[in-house]
Amino acid sequence: MKRLWIFAGALAVTIFALTIAFWLGSASFDARRYTQHNGRLAKVMREQPRADRLTRGLEAEGTSLVVTAVSAADKEQAALGRGGARVAEIRDKAKRYSELRVYLAGDMLYFVFFDQDGVMRDFTCVSR
Repeated sequence: MKRLWIFAGALAVTIFALTIAFWLGSASFDARRYTQHNGRLAKVMREQPRADRLTRGLEAEGTSLVVTAVSAADKEQAALGRGGARVAEIRDKAKRYSELRVYLAGDMLYFVFFDQDGVMRDFTCVSR
């Protein structure tokens, strides 16, 4: 009976340790992934690319354009349909800028905002 309790305790500690290890690994991966995507777009934004140039550049790297929204209704639909937990942030930015384009970069969506001249002014990354 004593061996059974020792085995059960060891199994519980092992399962707990594995759970913590996998959780920490997943959290670290997500943090790194967001940092990389945000850094990528921040670097691009410093160059102030126009919408067509950014789209061509991203497509050359395998990132496809999913949505182009100019009207308030289209922007709202894009935010609700794809914005996830960042819908409020996307709505706020969409009100300030004249065009929103959504790009699919692997497992991340880029919401990129352009001014009336078609120059990139802001962005938001959302995990799919």
